[in-house]
Amino acid sequence: MSPPVSSAPLTHQPLRGLVLILGATLLFAYNDTTNKLLITDYNVPMVTAIRYITHCLLMLAIVAPLHGREMVRTQRTGLVVIRAGSLALGSFLMSLALQRMPVAEATAIIYLCPVLVVLLSGPLLKEKVGPAAWVAAFVGFTGVLLIARPGGGLDPLGVVFALGNVCLALSYNLLSRVLARTERTMAMLFYSALVGAIGFGIFLPWTLHGAAPTPVQLVLFAGLGVSAWLGHYLFTQSYRYAPAALVAPMTYMHLVWAGILGLLVFGHMPDPIAMVGMVCVACAGIISAVRPRRGERPAQLAAEDGTTERAG
Repeated sequence: MSPPVSSAPLTHQPLRGLVLILGATLLFAYNDTTNKLLITDYNVPMVTAIRYITHCLLMLAIVAPLHGREMVRTQRTGLVVIRAGSLALGSFLMSLALQRMPVAEATAIIYLCPVLVVLLSGPLLKEKVGPAAWVAAFVGFTGVLLIARPGGGLDPLGVVFALGNVCLALSYNLLSRVLARTERTMAMLFYSALVGAIGFGIFLPWTLHGAAPTPVQLVLFAGLGVSAWLGHYLFTQSYRYAPAALVAPMTYMHLVWAGILGLLVFGHMPDPIAMVGMVCVACAGIISAVRPRRGERPAQLAAEDGTTERAG
C-alpha cells in the first residue's frame, strides 16, 4: 500500500512504476521476516524502537539536506502526529502478532485494511462507494475468516493483535487521505519516523536488555530501518510513474513475498484452507483497486489510491 502522493508532477512510465512497487513489496516482506527473526531473541518494544530510530536517522542524514525545512513544515500538525502515532502503535501490534503467527498469515490479515478504507471512505470522507466495494468487503472478510478460523492452528491472541493493527492502519490511511490535500509526502514520512523514534525510544533504558547482538543481528537491526524507509519511498515513487489501477493490485505481491520468505526462513507453509483465504483477501484488494469510478481522471485516481499505506 502506498504513501501519500505529493504535488510533484506525474509521468507515464508504467514499467518503471511496476518495478518500483515490486521492490517495495519485497522490502516490506523482508522487514516483516527480519522483525520476526529479531523478536525471537529480543523484546518487541526494543526492536520497534531501534527500527524507528534507524528510520528517523536515515531521513535526517539523507532527506533533510535535500528538503530542508519542507521536511518539518506542516499545516495540520495535530492530525499529522495522530497519523504517525497510529502507524507506530500499529507497528508494535504487528510485531506482537508476528511473535505468535507465521509471516504469511499475519500479512494476509493486515491486507483487509484497504478494503475497509474503501468502505469507510463513503460515510467518513463523502466519497462514492459502489457495489464492487461491498463485494470486495465480503470476499475479504471471508478470506480472513478462512485464515483465522477456529482449529486452524493460529494463536488467537496473535490474530487479535493482527486485527488491532488493521484498526490502526485504517485510522492511519483515512488520515492519509485527508492530509494528502495539504501536507507534503516527505513531511508525513518524517513525522511518522520521528513519533515512533521518540515514542519507543524513551523506553529504551528499560527495554534495552538481552544478549549482545551478533554481527548478523546487527545487520538485521540496521536492515529494519533501511527497509522501512526505502520501502515507503519506493511506494511513493511507483505512484508517480504508473496509474493507481495498475500499481495498487501489484501491492498484493507482498503476500507472495511473505509466503516465500516464510517458507525459506522459517519452513512454514500455510495449509490449503489458509491459502484459499489469502487468495480471497488478495482478490478483494484487487477488486477495490480497479473498481470502476465514473467522472474521475487518472491523476485524481492516483491521488486517491495513493494514500493507502501499510501500518506495520
